[in-house]
Amino acid sequence: MAHVSIRQARKSFGATQILHGVSVEVEDGEFVILVGPSGCGKSTLLRMIAGLENISGGEIAIGGRVVNDVPPKQRDIAMVFQNYALYPHMTVRDNMAFSLKLAGATRVEIEEHVQRAARILDLAPLLARYPRQLSGGQRQRVAMGRAIVRDPQVFLFDEPLSNLDAKLRVQMRAEIKELHQRLQSTIIYVTHDQIEAMTMADKIVVMQAGRVEQVGAPLELYDRPANRFVAGFIGSPAMNFLAGRIADGAFHAGGAAWPLPNAAGGVNGAAVVYGIRPEHMMLSPGGLRATVQVIEPTGSETHVIARVGSASLVCAFRERVAARPGETIEVLPNPALAHLFDEQTGNRLN
Repeated sequence: MAHVSIRQARKSFGATQILHGVSVEVEDGEFVILVGPSGCGKSTLLRMIAGLENISGGEIAIGGRVVNDVPPKQRDIAMVFQNYALYPHMTVRDNMAFSLKLAGATRVEIEEHVQRAARILDLAPLLARYPRQLSGGQRQRVAMGRAIVRDPQVFLFDEPLSNLDAKLRVQMRAEIKELHQRLQSTIIYVTHDQIEAMTMADKIVVMQAGRVEQVGAPLELYDRPANRFVAGFIGSPAMNFLAGRIADGAFHAGGAAWPLPNAAGGVNGAAVVYGIRPEHMMLSPGGLRATVQVIEPTGSETHVIARVGSASLVCAFRERVAARPGETIEVLPNPALAHLFDEQTGNRLN
């Protein structure tokens, strides 16, 4: 295990700059997830930590040692890739043992490490099988086992679950989280799936266009997003945003007056963006009149797309909704959970 320090890391391909001075601190034993849309630079940053991409500027340190010019095999890290990267002609045992053989470990040492990893990942009955004889989830566990046998300072995961079906992704999320709790290892994990980030991470780093937008615990990002980008990226369904103005102690948009957040920022007459999560909308007699457009029952919730004045929003209700498209319901946002954002900068005001 080790502390990883990324200080003003930059990466350019020719004249194109991909990372613009990224700084992140990963504590010893911490599970940190880099999350953001495709092209934000998260996988490039992970590959720079691994030594698979050269750093154009700044500094990366692992365990207190600056590794900018250290070859990948000398960084004491292990990486789990999206495509598993298993050798098809080798058994599970040989796939897991391969890196130890290259390192010159004895046969006894190799067997001890392989058996330990197999017990942790429930792979013992599969050691004699070949990758073609395994399911997607089993192949992913073998790829993780190959990393575990090396007993590295840091584990790096590059979107390891993206090739799995939805049910298996949920199962593997729990398995990776449990693995972290057992090993107490330092993990840096890349994904574009904010649900993975919310459910697995100790700390989330939200990235956009090669920059860090916010760093914090999952619920901190959910409850107190630093700006409109983070607010819209974290949470599913995504936060509703309405552009309007503050006037007479309320927020006005689309011909309707919305209650201001309890700790509202902004001044009277200011142009702002009002943010409210779908799950923070409430059915409330005497509230805002909303015309139902679409109803999506999910089982545990009912998602309603409705129009308040000229503004469209999504509501997620725990209770059943009897209304049909075209009918009117009355809704209110929970003002304790609403947000205001500066229209120009996108920064949260309250």
